[in-house]
Amino acid sequence: MTTATEPILTDAMRREIEAYLPRYPTKRAVVLPALHIVQEHLRCVPNQAIVEIAEMLDLAPAEVHDTMSFYGFFRSADDPLGRHRVWVCRSIACAIRDGEKMLDALCHKLGVRAGGTTPDGRITVEFAECLGGCDFAPCLLVDGVLHKDLTDEKIDELAKGLD
Repeated sequence: MTTATEPILTDAMRREIEAYLPRYPTKRAVVLPALHIVQEHLRCVPNQAIVEIAEMLDLAPAEVHDTMSFYGFFRSADDPLGRHRVWVCRSIACAIRDGEKMLDALCHKLGVRAGGTTPDGRITVEFAECLGGCDFAPCLLVDGVLHKDLTDEKIDELAKGLD
């Protein structure tokens, strides 16, 4: 006897995904926005959400999973994002201006490794190959906000300001 699995996608998430359908030529093209929506709401993409997205878009779950696993910014339920997501740039411009040092300092202050989440689930620190802020190197992105011309002092302020 099998038991029914509770749906992961809320009605609101389904509506957000469905709103993308008229914007794209095929349902398959909505996979990426759908994954972003789920991760934004849940801080990860559980396996059941992959199944539900596939059903909505008339795809096999493996097709949705392939898209998810191709991109490094989606997280599984085993490794959810913290409340805050910090991307530290590692481009050549940032590297020349101590970007790696800023990444190490931030990780040390927060007690987390690059790519990891603090034990309390507050902050996920990751590195990006380029954030497009080369004129302001080194830089990082916190919850979509670019922080420029990083210094040790700015890293201290940022670390303290993330609640």
